[in-house]
Amino acid sequence: MTLPPKVYQFLLSCFVAVGSFTYGYDNGVIAQVVASESFTNLFKPTDNETGAVVSIFTGGGFAGAGVAGAISDRIGRRWSMFVATILLILGGSLQCGAQHINYMYAGRFFAGMGVGVFYMIIPIYQSEIAHPSIRGRLTALQQTFLGIGGLVSGWVAYGCYANFSNDDQRQFRVPLGLQIIPSLIVMSFIFFLPESPRWLIKKGRDEEGLRVVASLHAQGNKEDPFVIVENAMIHEDVEKEKANLNASLIKLIFSTRSNFRRILMAISLQASVQMTGVSAIAYFSPDIYAQLHLTTLQSLRLNAIDAVINLLIAQPLCIFLIDKLGRRWPIIVAHVLQGLTYIGGSITMAKYPFDLEITPRSAQIGFIATLWIFGFIFAVPGTTSWIIPAEIFNIQMRSIGVSIATMTAFAFTTMISQITPIAMSRLRYKFWYLFIVCNFTNAFYFYCFLPETGRTPLERMDDLWEDAPLFIPKWNRVNYLKEMESTAEEVQENGINKEKHALEHDEEVFVGNEKAGSKV
Repeated sequence: MTLPPKVYQFLLSCFVAVGSFTYGYDNGVIAQVVASESFTNLFKPTDNETGAVVSIFTGGGFAGAGVAGAISDRIGRRWSMFVATILLILGGSLQCGAQHINYMYAGRFFAGMGVGVFYMIIPIYQSEIAHPSIRGRLTALQQTFLGIGGLVSGWVAYGCYANFSNDDQRQFRVPLGLQIIPSLIVMSFIFFLPESPRWLIKKGRDEEGLRVVASLHAQGNKEDPFVIVENAMIHEDVEKEKANLNASLIKLIFSTRSNFRRILMAISLQASVQMTGVSAIAYFSPDIYAQLHLTTLQSLRLNAIDAVINLLIAQPLCIFLIDKLGRRWPIIVAHVLQGLTYIGGSITMAKYPFDLEITPRSAQIGFIATLWIFGFIFAVPGTTSWIIPAEIFNIQMRSIGVSIATMTAFAFTTMISQITPIAMSRLRYKFWYLFIVCNFTNAFYFYCFLPETGRTPLERMDDLWEDAPLFIPKWNRVNYLKEMESTAEEVQENGINKEKHALEHDEEVFVGNEKAGSKV
């Protein structure tokens, strides 16, 4: 049975997003691991060592994203993902069998490298195979599968903590070992997927690239009008790249105002997401809940329920609306609402400080609600922060830009995960003031400088960023989109007419040859 093109693209994007599952799984499970009595009894970690177990993973992610940026344009998207699976399997094995804290460090670093490679490559692959009308939804799958990983890890962590005794090392080894399974699945089937057509054409494999474009968008029909125009636009983008083939990275970034703006925006998006405080909540939720006198088992159960809410409600809504509402206003509004949730949580923790013997049930419920509401809202910036960097760059800058964005994400995650346990023990609820300020300033920054990028073809992003003013609120994008759509229609019509003319010419030559042959 032949699948409709958009369904085929969706299924391909789902499969590669399994790599994101590993990140979501680790984000959720490490909170249970470092809080488990069996883990602390074996390794006896200090606060700094506990922070290092968490943060060295994101440090590995930083390194992995840098490696992926260097290799993805050389060996392709599929081979890069294969390398990621090897790193994840190695890292998961070292963590599961660790007998000393140093083995945990090594395992966490290698696993982090694998996640860094995955997280850099997955949105690129998804954006490069997607039709412009569904590109946001497909790239949003990265965050959705991260949520699925968080959901699975939450219930695995809760089950292992509840059912294994505190002197049973399976309490933390089983959750760590299970992270290997999704990597094995991706490793086994990755080469059954088509390579990115843009990478193939960039490497001079034009016929193979055209075949993949046709299979993605027209069930293999190379004469389809969309395929003709899409193939021509990719070739045009590649030709632009060849003009700057020998340019250095620094020269590429600063060669045009639009390139620099896009790099700065990609960095800003990933830095802003981490400064919302999401990593502090994800990695140290048991410690946060403990300040309101909730047990580790209760906090793990609450995390698992939160993951269900995010996966079944927040992420589906985000995927459904991201291509309808665009990127700009959802991310602005989300940051404002997240700032308000932190204000509510800070008031609760200030009124019922940690040194009280008991916290009223109403205060506990109120604080839990603020964290759940935050997680629900975070689906928007968490998703768009990966969609936008994957779609705003041209083919020459895409790997570089997404690599820098991903490295920024892991750098800020490393910082937050390292300082959070120290800041919470010393500052308590005042630590949340940082995230209140950052959420509101993020909203203002994106209001001023982030243009809407939804539904713009990848090959027309250069035009959008060159035409958009620095201060976005004064830009009439409605009129600009109408002009771009009319231009796109003209390009498509010209492409079809050229193809028809070529076919008619070939037919005339063929008929002329037939007549000449008959006379002979």
